[in-house]
Parts: sequence; structure tokens; C-alpha cells
Amino acid sequence: QVQLVESGGGLVQPGGSLRLSCAASGFTFSSYAMNWYRQAPGKERELVATTTVAGGTNYPDSVKGRFTISRDNSKNTVYLQMNTLKPEDTAVYYCHVKLIWRAYWGQGTQVTVSS
Repeated sequence: QVQLVESGGGLVQPGGSLRLSCAASGFTFSSYAMNWYRQAPGKERELVATTTVAGGTNYPDSVKGRFTISRDNSKNTVYLQMNTLKPEDTAVYYCHVKLIWRAYWGQGTQVTVSS
């Protein structure tokens, strides 16, 4: 079955960095775009990064220049490097993939940016 398992969240001070990982299984990882979303308390879930099959990337303006998504097809893993973190980046971060038949989400990992 399809599984997405995130790791790497935690508490970090403003201006700090974290790297999230998402280990995928149950599908042909290299054949699908992978996404990172986040959801802050009281807010809608928002897309923060996408990596395409060809390795292209997309980001919203809110994280562009600070976040970098990458993928290692040999490890079936997608990463989110987050730099210059701000308090407004505090959220649960989710790994996501949309397969032909449905979309799947990981369980989420909490990122808290606070001094």
C-alpha cells in the first residue's frame, strides 16, 4: 500500500533551518510529482513546494528563495530544505502525491518557529 512518512520537524528559532524528509513506498516514486503542503492552526492547507518528474520545482512567493524541494529517486525520498525560517512558517507540514487513482498524504510533521 502507498505510504508517505515524514520526519525532521521540530522547534527552531527564527532565522534557523530545518530539513524535512518524506520516505515514500507502494508506488513508482520516480514517475510522479511530489508536493509539500503545510497547515497552520485556523488556516487552510497550502502548497509550499512541488518537484516534478523531471526535477523541476515550483514555490509560492511566501517561501520562494527560502525553501528548496529536492528528490532522490534512488531512495524514494523527497526533501524540503527550509532556511531563514519565520514564525509564520509554523505549521504541520505534509508530504503529498497524486497518483492516477487518488491522492495520498503523510501523517504530517510539526514545525514550530519561535524564540
